[in-house]
Amino acid sequence: LTPQPPLLPPITDHWVLLILPIVTYWSFSLFFHFLDTHNLLTKYRLHTPEEVLARNHVTRREVVRDVILQQIIQTIVGGVTALWEGVDMVGAEHLEVWSLYTRFLTDWRWSVAEIVYWYMMPMVRLWVAIFILDTWQYFMHRAMHESKWLYKTFHSRHHRLYVPYAFGALYNHPLEGLLMDTIGAGLGYKLSGMGTRGAMFFFCFSTLKTVDDHCGYSLPWDPLQKMFWNNAGYHDVHHQTWGIKNNYSQPFLICWDRWLGTQWLGGDASARRAASRERAA
Repeated sequence: LTPQPPLLPPITDHWVLLILPIVTYWSFSLFFHFLDTHNLLTKYRLHTPEEVLARNHVTRREVVRDVILQQIIQTIVGGVTALWEGVDMVGAEHLEVWSLYTRFLTDWRWSVAEIVYWYMMPMVRLWVAIFILDTWQYFMHRAMHESKWLYKTFHSRHHRLYVPYAFGALYNHPLEGLLMDTIGAGLGYKLSGMGTRGAMFFFCFSTLKTVDDHCGYSLPWDPLQKMFWNNAGYHDVHHQTWGIKNNYSQPFLICWDRWLGTQWLGGDASARRAASRERAA
């Protein structure tokens, strides 16, 4: 066995794991900010620029400041955790494929065992991590709403954004960001059994999804909004006064909302959004 060579030498994979989600967050957010500031794709906007000014209770400068603070905290926590992380090793892959082949696939071809090992098992780990993250965030998020003290002390900060926009996705109280996002994603990573490279994809994917959920656009060609029912329109309902007790699930699935009866069932929200636009005009 030999240590796995770094993906971007001389930076170690652990530091790439910490840096990539931040780069992903701001790159994707700035794409939507460009659309906002240049009035592009306006027919797909869930809310108007006038609503952003009239209804939000926090400035963009404050949002950027608090998001950067949360990312500093998550980097420190990740860096400290990395001190106890071992180095990913390579060289035993063929032995592990052979073990899989002899244990479960004795009547199948070797190539099938390789497909299971290299593609199906990482995919299973990814979906396990997604389910763990969604489960953690659902119950933490719901608790933040059902406890008046938790809401007033922590979560109300995020709801100063009645009209969400992309780079406000991680606008949270620092402790809430640590509990819901940093620890939630970390649990998904560790409990699913994925390696560092798999965690890079998982962290970046969940970052993309979180930004997309807050982007403020219902885009018919956005693959993230087509793949998941939990999308910008779904989460926007939760940011409105009339839907704040619904649609707690985030960022991928809606299963917990369905299972526990917290999914918005008030019909199409388009008329409510239209009325909001008229009041802000």
